[in-house]
Amino acid sequence: MTSSQMDVAADLLALLHDTATERRVDPQLEALTLAVAADLPVLLWGEPGIGKTAALTQLAAALGLPLTTVIASVHEPSDFSGLPVIGDDPAVQGVPMAPPDWAVRLARTGRGLLFLDELSTAPPAVQAALLRLVLERRVGALRLPPGVRIVAAANPRSSAADGWELSPPLANRFVHLQWRHDHDVVVRGLGGTWPLASLPRLDADRLQEAVVFARRAVCGLLAARPALVHRLPNDEARRGGPWPSPRSWEMALRLVAFATAANTSKDVLSMLVRGTVGDGPGLELLASMDRMDLPDPEALLADPAAARLPERGDLRQAVLDGVVEAVRRRPERSRWDAAWELMARALEGGAPDLVVVPASTLAALRRADWDVPASIERLAGVVSLSGQADQAAKRVRAVAEAAR
Repeated sequence: MTSSQMDVAADLLALLHDTATERRVDPQLEALTLAVAADLPVLLWGEPGIGKTAALTQLAAALGLPLTTVIASVHEPSDFSGLPVIGDDPAVQGVPMAPPDWAVRLARTGRGLLFLDELSTAPPAVQAALLRLVLERRVGALRLPPGVRIVAAANPRSSAADGWELSPPLANRFVHLQWRHDHDVVVRGLGGTWPLASLPRLDADRLQEAVVFARRAVCGLLAARPALVHRLPNDEARRGGPWPSPRSWEMALRLVAFATAANTSKDVLSMLVRGTVGDGPGLELLASMDRMDLPDPEALLADPAAARLPERGDLRQAVLDGVVEAVRRRPERSRWDAAWELMARALEGGAPDLVVVPASTLAALRRADWDVPASIERLAGVVSLSGQADQAAKRVRAVAEAAR
């Protein structure tokens, strides 16, 4: 091929690489950019060839960050822990651990995106050397500047060349995101237009509120469920993924704060939280956050006529359970009557079975000198629908008959 033909070939390649971007709803890309904004290490899991590397290349370009790619599996442990360099007087000055050239370039630039590729093919010794890099941003004696973000990619062991499971200490330092291809995104991208990767827009007026909300959400759940603070999975494969520990809960708290300040969708927050502490604990946190927006039971008991109950069935039942618990803690006749009024309102605007358990429990709290409110007549039939509440149903009917 002549020199001129090489130039023509270069022009054609340039045209093929000349692509545009568009704003498009892409939850996994949004989750990735939010975790990067929160300065948390991210690990993208996905089958080979689905675009993990391309997504990182595009992300770096969109954020204006220089991309440094390091293939973890082809490096020695000393490449991350540092190479010993003998100085003039080792007995006095010691032996410093010199960082590799890519770390020095990142430190000089002051900012960048460090991409650790093929992480699941790195042997255990290399994974151990990566611990300080991922958590402390240290490579030998060099500390990477705050402007450097870390993203890694890995293939499942079943599709990785000589793959290893991630060690639990290394896995617990990442936000794990399952990376899947979207047919429409791929078609649009091959046509020359890819989704725009951009950092989330944080509302400066909501920062304090976001921190308070995140701390309340995480601390409230862990106070009620202490067993979730640290739970190392028994299965080796699950140990290489997200699981709850004080470290990962701290990461989850940061992500909740960022998601709140950015008004992120629940789908994106779900991906991030479950990718940090695991599916079970993550879903419990999301459910408890839903309940944080529920009305205060004391406010409902103070003015049941003005009460507005949630439309969603699970949230409505949670409110009723909270009302009954409030009456149990401070049993007074006026509060008991107000609770029955709330039960009747819940029956009017929702499924009857949601009232069965709280109504049965509320009936059992009656004192002998308390008159029965008229609203209990309608509820007596509802309670009798539950096979497991037969005894409570008899109590409700007896109370209703005594009131006649």
